[in-house]
Amino acid sequence: MPAPVVRLSVLNADQPTPLVESRFDQWGETTHRPEGLERWAIELDPSGEWVIAGSVSAHQVWYGPNQGSMAINIGISLRPEFRGSGIAQVAVCDLVAQLHDRGIARVEASTDVDNTPAQRLLSRCGFTYEGVAHGAQVRADGRHDLQIWSHLQVTNG
Repeated sequence: MPAPVVRLSVLNADQPTPLVESRFDQWGETTHRPEGLERWAIELDPSGEWVIAGSVSAHQVWYGPNQGSMAINIGISLRPEFRGSGIAQVAVCDLVAQLHDRGIARVEASTDVDNTPAQRLLSRCGFTYEGVAHGAQVRADGRHDLQIWSHLQVTNG
């Protein structure tokens, strides 16, 4: 089965994120935007007309005071009717490649410990499971543990 035709289109700061229903996206009140946040609509062309299937985002994470210590953390939201179709894999793998092409050595993702579809997706895109960040995220229903995954740019030498 061929991969779906998917494109990522930049969402500007004033454009709303496409609404996606997921128990993992129930944030309650939000207070800030992460540093260096970028967002893209995931668009699909199933029959000659592009439709928005969801979105991906990326923001900076710093592990030290120099540029080489900066990583990018990504997230994905997909509308329910598009889940399980391979769209998320195409979008995430494409985003990771774009970030590595920009010189980002470490791309990471965190996902709820109960979100096994996201964990399978990350594994299929070449991410490595690193461990659990206990109580790292607060959503509308309380504090949650997250799995941490990374994708390191392969370099020669």
